[in-house]
Amino acid sequence: METNAFPESHSGCQDNGVSDKLKTAASAARRRLLDERNSRLFWEGELATSALSTATAISTLGLLYKHYPKHNEGLPKRDELLPIIANGCNWLVSNQNEDGGWGDTVLSYSNIATTILSIAAIKLAGKENEYVEAIETATAYVDKQGWVDGLKARYGKDKTFAVPILTNAALAGLVSWSAVASLPFELACFPQSFYRFLQLPVVSYAIPALVGIGQAKFFHQKPWNPISRIIRSLTVNRSLRVLEQMQPASGGYLEAIPLTSFVAMSLISTGRAKHPVSKNAVRFLVETVRSDGSWPIDTNLATWNTSLAVNALHQHQTDTADLGVTDWLLSCQNITRHPFTGADPGGWGWSDLTGAVPDCDDTPSAILALDSIRQSPSFEPQDLPRIRDAAMNGIRWMINLQNRDRGWPTFCRGWGKLPFDRSGADLSAHVLRALKAWEKELVSDKGVFADDSTGFERVVQQGFQYLDEQQNADGSWYPLWFGNQDHPQEENPVYGTSKVLLAYIMWGHSSARAANRGFQWLVTNQNDDGGWGSGVAHQRLANGKILNKRDGSSVEETALALETLMHSPDPTHQAEAVEKGLAWLIDRVETGRYVDCSPIGFYFAKLWYHERLYPLIFTVSALGTALSRANNSAANPISATDIQ
Repeated sequence: METNAFPESHSGCQDNGVSDKLKTAASAARRRLLDERNSRLFWEGELATSALSTATAISTLGLLYKHYPKHNEGLPKRDELLPIIANGCNWLVSNQNEDGGWGDTVLSYSNIATTILSIAAIKLAGKENEYVEAIETATAYVDKQGWVDGLKARYGKDKTFAVPILTNAALAGLVSWSAVASLPFELACFPQSFYRFLQLPVVSYAIPALVGIGQAKFFHQKPWNPISRIIRSLTVNRSLRVLEQMQPASGGYLEAIPLTSFVAMSLISTGRAKHPVSKNAVRFLVETVRSDGSWPIDTNLATWNTSLAVNALHQHQTDTADLGVTDWLLSCQNITRHPFTGADPGGWGWSDLTGAVPDCDDTPSAILALDSIRQSPSFEPQDLPRIRDAAMNGIRWMINLQNRDRGWPTFCRGWGKLPFDRSGADLSAHVLRALKAWEKELVSDKGVFADDSTGFERVVQQGFQYLDEQQNADGSWYPLWFGNQDHPQEENPVYGTSKVLLAYIMWGHSSARAANRGFQWLVTNQNDDGGWGSGVAHQRLANGKILNKRDGSSVEETALALETLMHSPDPTHQAEAVEKGLAWLIDRVETGRYVDCSPIGFYFAKLWYHERLYPLIFTVSALGTALSRANNSAANPISATDIQ
């Protein structure tokens, strides 16, 4: 049995001033979120401008200018490339950090990867004489980091990103080709179902890089082994056909600028600018450049943003069926076998664009959004069959993705060797929440677990066993796809712990030992300013004693932690933390700072991003929960309708 975790001073019973502030802040945030919909009535959002993406795109277009083919049908005119390249270089230099390096976003700390890529971009653009000081300070930064050794230290055994970076650097003459590891592009010729057994050196979503980068290394520095040379020569064209089959209509692999750029620059540098893959990739890069000369990390997260927004508005008792997004959300569901990962039908990707791939975070989010929609007052009963069918197909897809460790991975079952192919606590918790929302339908006559309620219980039990096993010694959980650049391991325990606890809450397991430890961790790790996350932990002297201080909280993490704690089974113990957190968040709304972003997202291997709508969406959800709890001071059990 859950109890009301909403502190009495904010319940509307004793402090009308605070209650009015809550109502005003919640209303303002809700209105702003509704206003953020585009003309098609969904939430497209805006991903962070990325120095890394900008650098890789410039390198690609610079190489195209240098290796421009005689027969250029399907490519932009050569002279048209010059202003794009020049604007990109100008943006890069204008956004160089004081230490000489570049971070992934304008809010990110410098790192060796993005700095090397930025140096390479300026050189391949032929602008090194124009930006001498920028090159010198950036080179000094990388010298301190150790170039190749520094990259190896950053990425370890995962070659998904390290090898493409070194390839880009080799194309710019910054490192020798001997520093670039050979990638076995010939393995891409095997059927997709074999990939997880081949011990590939890159993650599941990086097969295009395996082929493109692998071939670049092969053509620029042939292997000494004659057998390897023969095998690879014989598989060049066949693996290129794999690239063609995996490339979406947009031209952008995963809608991602870096991955698409790495593939294109590899082919262009080996004289294949006229290849269809190169032409489509260049078209994608030209179409995605922003007016200031930069590129984002990916085109958009429209499906993800929309499902998150629907679920957040559900906390405000908004009539989500009346938002007009139901048909659009259903249209984003994958209904055929996906060419990129070979995924079965049923899942959702992060975007409505062709480069998105079904994954196990966007899918449960969409399924929860459909549940929110069907609970709305204006929901038409005749729409229930198609919504239910979509949810059942999505859940069937997720069930088939469950790993042997009982958790859920992102894209492909059974890879599990490299960081972003393994199961994730945040993903697994999201799946468990989606299962709870549709529990009755799942065990009904037409459900996925028809006549097999025991099987359903087993899946859920296994999911929670996985979560218990993944809990850290301090009571927190780490997520797979979100980080904190100030954390010693660049992890984000606030995000991970909050997301996992929401699953325990929804299933009525809030009193479990693991959940209690998680709640306690959130309370203990609240920052001095009342928020959570983001800020650097440092020591200060007070009366001769060393005190650990944390400051600089983020809106995203504070809203998530606050929403979670408001469902705590021990309101007396959590009340002070909730009160302080709510005051912090309301203050951010009142001062307009609740839309300030923090780079909490991981995209590819240690590649940071932020999304403009995250702080707004998370704030709306948290304040909606606060209003709901304030309007219902009686203790009530948490059900699937209380939290999405």
